[in-house]
Amino acid sequence: MVNKVLINSMDNNSVFKVRDILSKEILSIAKEQRPIILLCIGTDRSTGDSLGPLVGDKLNFLIRDHIFIYGNLESPIHAKNLCETINKIKSIYKNPYIIAVDACLGSLQSVGGIIIENKPIMPGAAMNKDLPPVGDLSITGVVNIAGSLEFMVLQNTRLYVVMHLADIISRGIYHSIIKTLGGKKTISSSNKNFI
Repeated sequence: MVNKVLINSMDNNSVFKVRDILSKEILSIAKEQRPIILLCIGTDRSTGDSLGPLVGDKLNFLIRDHIFIYGNLESPIHAKNLCETINKIKSIYKNPYIIAVDACLGSLQSVGGIIIENKPIMPGAAMNKDLPPVGDLSITGVVNIAGSLEFMVLQNTRLYVVMHLADIISRGIYHSIIKTLGGKKTISSSNKNFI
């Protein structure tokens, strides 16, 4: 089990680092046939906070047996519907393994970094929002510098940084699923739980 790993998204092998870490984490979960929920948190109304919905959008084709995605650009999971979504997930799935994906702020040196931790994410922490911790595993992308006026910092985050992080994270997740669960085992469209 991984405690905390920081990956530089600009490294040539960053996708494979994300893939290998996630593959190790979800292997036992997949063997138990627990549903794996990718909970992509954020909003499309703020450049810096759009990382989660972008990852959800890039992975919408990945839905298959035991893999479900919540949150994308069309239907983002944010402060106003997070608790409702968590309750819905817990009512639909038995013992789900939730991988939470979100943006975060950090030091200047860590901008562009991907943090993978074996603990819940604290959504809305940068904006002082009182939201419950969520996830068994968290993947956060450091989109900008922490400090003061976080709302303005998120609004003025470079889209390039967010798009690059979304690309590396989504490709890493995709390859970890393929490596761990194999090729296409798509579920029927009537069973899709993509929100």
